[in-house]
Amino acid sequence: MPPAFMTSKLATVVAMIATVAILYVAKEVLLPLAIAVLLTFALAPIVSLLRKLKLPRMIAVLGAVASAFVLVSLFSLIVATQVSQVAQDIPTYQSNILEKIRTLKETGSEDGLISRLGKVFERVNTEINKSQSSGQADVEQTTKQQDPLLVQIFSPQRPIETLRNIIEPLIGPLATTGLVIIVVIFMLLEREELRDRFIRLVGYSDLHRTTQALQDAGSRVGQYLLMQLVVNIVYGVPLAIGLWFLGIPNALLWGMLAVVLRFVPFIGPVIAAVIPLFLAFAVAPGWSLLVWTGALFILAELVISNIVEPWLYGSHTGLSPLAIIVAAVFWAWLWGPVGLVLSTPLTVCLVVLGRHVPQFEFLQILFGDEPVLDPKERLYQRLLADDIDEATDNAEEMLEEKYLIEFHSTVAIPALLLGEQDRARGALTASQLANLAENARTLVANLNEIAAEEEEEEEEEHAEKEGASADPGEEDEDQAEFAPDLPDGAGKSVLCIGGRGDLDDVAAAMLAQVISIEGADCAAASHRDLLPARIRKLPLEARDAVVVGFLNRDSFKHAVFVVRRLRRLAPRARIGIALWHDTHDKPRENAAGLAEQLEADFVAFNVVDCVTGALSNEEPRQVKKRKQRNLRRPRARQGVAATVQLDDSLAQPVR
Repeated sequence: MPPAFMTSKLATVVAMIATVAILYVAKEVLLPLAIAVLLTFALAPIVSLLRKLKLPRMIAVLGAVASAFVLVSLFSLIVATQVSQVAQDIPTYQSNILEKIRTLKETGSEDGLISRLGKVFERVNTEINKSQSSGQADVEQTTKQQDPLLVQIFSPQRPIETLRNIIEPLIGPLATTGLVIIVVIFMLLEREELRDRFIRLVGYSDLHRTTQALQDAGSRVGQYLLMQLVVNIVYGVPLAIGLWFLGIPNALLWGMLAVVLRFVPFIGPVIAAVIPLFLAFAVAPGWSLLVWTGALFILAELVISNIVEPWLYGSHTGLSPLAIIVAAVFWAWLWGPVGLVLSTPLTVCLVVLGRHVPQFEFLQILFGDEPVLDPKERLYQRLLADDIDEATDNAEEMLEEKYLIEFHSTVAIPALLLGEQDRARGALTASQLANLAENARTLVANLNEIAAEEEEEEEEEHAEKEGASADPGEEDEDQAEFAPDLPDGAGKSVLCIGGRGDLDDVAAAMLAQVISIEGADCAAASHRDLLPARIRKLPLEARDAVVVGFLNRDSFKHAVFVVRRLRRLAPRARIGIALWHDTHDKPRENAAGLAEQLEADFVAFNVVDCVTGALSNEEPRQVKKRKQRNLRRPRARQGVAATVQLDDSLAQPVR
């Protein structure tokens, strides 16, 4: 790697380590600011809505902030009241808990697991009591020998000291809350000014990218927080009603805690269910309440995850599930429980940073949910790794929405082009190339069933169009979108041949599979069958078209000889050359001009043009016989003249 590249990567790693260290050391200062920034993102849409109602900026900001923090205060007060009530009621459940434990112990045999665990605990407890009693005896004996006795005098605290002990623990949280409120108010009041200052400081040289990043971060984080709050309320309210109906004490508290804890990714709902399940275990003498409570939590989570969230979320967060888990662990280690709650929105900001800043693109790759490989690259990697099952599964998944001709055009043949490029630059060994070609052939064979289904659909469509009741203008919109005018191949016979290598043979098999879907009798042959010793054995009789495909773009000279040989052996067949290109790459050559130079009937760069050319009703090109001429070489030392006959076309320069 170049030294400049290594220096840049090293600088990025050092900057990341320094940033993490600063976040950890300065968490007392940065944590309130992070909370304030996220609350600003969440309240900004509400402020904008109030501004649209013609309210002054100050009133809109103060109204939104005051409403939010009043709701939070009421929420906290209700939770605190409910918690104190639960603490008072817990001793009343002791008898039920002991009774159920006794029942579990009696259910198992004397040699059961519970009985054995009980005996182990009893032995440990006995040993501990013995050690404590012996230690106390030693202490008493030592105390008797010591003289004088120590006396500690306790004096009652003064009222001022008692008040100070009560207030001091509250100063920190109250100060943090006040700081967050003030910062949120000022950030909402000066939101546009702060945005301009940030652009001037960070992205003044690229206003478009910086503006797009800010809008993306604001919309994603704000929408996530608001929609997550709505989803959590929809989750918590029915849950509280269900717990109250089942008879769980303090059902309102558990519903409210479920609203808060569901902000914690994945494990939040599990934590919210622990205490209600324990109360269901402790309150009722039987087991039915525990079962119904667990079923309620499972049903609520299934409904929210599969119905409510997909319906309410207008856009996703852009994070992969694994990234959400890793982010939760990282932010919990960095900032504790508050970091765990804030992990998802903070990671969303990092993904947005990686999406719009090239230096941090690795964040988008690591945490984003978008595929980091194109379908053609993913298919090529699976084939190269001998993972045929995964390659087939991915292909079948794509073919649920695409036709086979589109899959081969946009994914399969471009994947073979990647393999050909690696072969040309020496990145593939002979064995790797052979395995790649064999895996690709297996993939094509695995798709034969889908090809047969599409062929049946094509036959039904043609039959409907030929019927009197069918509208000749009707056609499958999805098929017409990719290949609007594919000709009918019924009654035609086509041979597809690989040009120069094993990967060319696979591309020919893919083309033959697509042409067969259109109703033609199509076969595929290997590039080895084009050798002079074997070319006459090719099944060229009664063929309407012969197509030879090349993945290597430097195969023009070889294609010249192939066309001439096939023209002599099959004069009544249309001879076509496929110079495969990626659908995203625009060919630099002109197809008609290349066909003229090659004396071929057609030249195509993609599957659609190949199918159209092979199934065309046009007559083959009439090629005039080439004149022969004698060229004399200079006399040899023995004085013998050498005469060589050359073709006029071979004397011309070849591209």
